[in-house]
Parts: sequence; C-alpha cells; structure tokens
Amino acid sequence: MPKSVTRVKKNGVKYISNVDRAQYTIKELSRAALKDVAKLVRRRMLDKARKMPGMRKGKRISNAFQYWVRKRETDLIVGIKHDTWYGVEQELGTNNQPKRSILRDTVYENISEIRVIQGKYLSAIENENRALGLINEEEEIGDD
Repeated sequence: MPKSVTRVKKNGVKYISNVDRAQYTIKELSRAALKDVAKLVRRRMLDKARKMPGMRKGKRISNAFQYWVRKRETDLIVGIKHDTWYGVEQELGTNNQPKRSILRDTVYENISEIRVIQGKYLSAIENENRALGLINEEEEIGDD
C-alpha cells in the first residue's frame, strides 16, 4: 500500500491528498474481483466439460482451462489450452468438430453472478478497512 501522502498548508488550511493510495486500492480491488470472476467461470467450465460425452476423468481436463489476471493491464483472460480435443476446435466448431461453446456459453449463463462479484468488490471502495481485507497481495496461479 503506497504511503505517499501530499500535505499542503495554505492560509491555515491543511490539504491532504491520498490520490496514490486511492488509485492503488481501486486497482487492487478490480484485480481481486477479476480473480474471483475467473475462479467462478473456470469452475463452471470444468463442470460443463466433464459432463460432455466421452470425457474421461483425470487431471488433463482441469489443466486445459486456465485464467490469467494481468497486473499491469488489470484485465482478465480466460482460455482453453491449445492442442486439446475439447479446446479451440470444439469451442468454435472447426475441423469436423461440433460447436460446443463451453467458454462463451458459460460466461453468458453467469453474467448475473459476475455482476454480483464485481459489485461486492467495487462497493468496498467506500470503506478502506473492508477494501484492505478483500485485497490479497499474493500472486495466484490460474489452475487449482
């Protein structure tokens, strides 16, 4: 958490600027919200993929669905690894594969839950202690 605070005294009035701290809090709350959204979407995609006909149990399917929350850009990338039979070809319906749209449909089906998650984090901006409790500064890898 940045501790740089700008203090200015002018005509007996003291001005304190916490702009850096506020920007940091907003950015980290956004990242934390994106992590929770990614976990939800990934879990739902895995559940949907495991119910597909011909799917075997194993670790390979859980490694195929991943997410990345980029720190600098503060955005979320959810994807399916390339070179899996249920990957890109079945998402788009190419190379004689039926279109299954696991990723796209999962996101569309869970828009209301995604909004609830985002709202929970972004409403915490008003309360600094609550915001600090939601921010986890440790990095996380996208596979469980």
